Amino acid sequence: MRFRLLTLLAALVLGLGFGPVQAQDATPSYSIVPHSAPTSKIEVAQLPAAGVSNFDPVKATNAYLAQIPAKDRARTDAYFEGGYVLQVVDLVYALVVAGLLLWLKISSRMRSWAESITSRRWLQVPIYAVQYIVITTVVTLPLSIHEGFFREHHYGLSNQTFGQWFGEFGISFLIEIIAFSLVLTLIYAAARKVQRKWWMWGAGITVAFMVVAIAIAPVFIEPLSNKYTPLPESATRNAILSLARSQEIPAKDVYLVDASRQSKRVSANVAGLFGTTRIALNDNLMNRCTPSEVLQVLGHEMGHYVMNHVGTSITWLGLIICLGFWFVDWGYHRLTRIFGAKWDVRGIDDPAGLPLILAVFSVFMFLATPLTNTMTRTQEIQADLFGLNLVRQPDAEAKVDLMLGEYRKMDPSPLEEFVFFDHPSGKNRILMAMRWKAEHLNDPDIMAGPISPQ
Repeated sequence: MRFRLLTLLAALVLGLGFGPVQAQDATPSYSIVPHSAPTSKIEVAQLPAAGVSNFDPVKATNAYLAQIPAKDRARTDAYFEGGYVLQVVDLVYALVVAGLLLWLKISSRMRSWAESITSRRWLQVPIYAVQYIVITTVVTLPLSIHEGFFREHHYGLSNQTFGQWFGEFGISFLIEIIAFSLVLTLIYAAARKVQRKWWMWGAGITVAFMVVAIAIAPVFIEPLSNKYTPLPESATRNAILSLARSQEIPAKDVYLVDASRQSKRVSANVAGLFGTTRIALNDNLMNRCTPSEVLQVLGHEMGHYVMNHVGTSITWLGLIICLGFWFVDWGYHRLTRIFGAKWDVRGIDDPAGLPLILAVFSVFMFLATPLTNTMTRTQEIQADLFGLNLVRQPDAEAKVDLMLGEYRKMDPSPLEEFVFFDHPSGKNRILMAMRWKAEHLNDPDIMAGPISPQ
């Protein structure tokens, strides 16, 4: 339309003719001879809205979900919904174990035994902690075996033999003894020093340990259960590193994890702090997905790093932990005033009161589950959008989301998703990808890309 208007204007200007100059004394005179202006018919039409013509994100989402066989969806729903029940079972089990340790005075005897070994109170704490971890691990072992081994095999989600699973369980047990003993020693030392303000120091120590764990996990902890090898030279590896460089991610290599020895779940991460950052993807992702799907997953993981979700999580989770420690302090003093003599539990700096501390904290974190899940779920949505804008493969995102549906319920109710989901549901993730595609449908790369089902 703009070109036609300019053409018409030019025609009007050029259509003005100038007559010949006639000499009359010394004063020239000009004669303007008018020409008829050209006419043009201007057609006005409404342009279609960019990106939405002939494409319905809802229909595309439903078409993707329809690719999951009904029996597979029923199995996944049963597995995931069973997890809701297990959260309650785990809490009740933990409260029962804590009650037995207190009411049978097993905990006070463990403390007395530690006192008989050494008079140094800072050494009594790790001695007690080792006893506590051993006893609670043995008592909860049947539940751990059911949840971690038999249930996973029942739903076809594990590739491990019992020996392999128990070996990894043993590694986790040893790590727990070391880490738990160290953290408890520091917290109880602070409790002896500051007494009533112990909960502030306890929360701070816990958060500081969490930061250290995040920093060292990719290099020192995760390789204890899986083998990390540099991804061989390939176009996919080069594309991943190119994406990383474009986002200022300080990773020089990409590592492949042999996760297929445990399950067929696809996964990747960009993890680490303070120079330990590394990009890793498991062999299931490489073996089961196309290069576009691999890049889309890595784009999501890079989003977590670029948007500093680790730092944000530490901040918000640190505030929740601080509130939780205050709640423990409030509950501990009230309960010990009533039952402390029967349990043979002294003040807050008495290790014999640890079962009570952990029981009250477990109740708090259980009640905070919708809040912590919402925090994580919000970050996952942000990372999904970041990955879509970076890699621009919405259909690859949808296909990977279908794979995640092998162990996550795809279409929960809004309330169900709010309470129990720490990631967006598969349906909402696919719908978000299709909505993104609808708004970029006229972009050359999207027009040349795969056609979504309708």
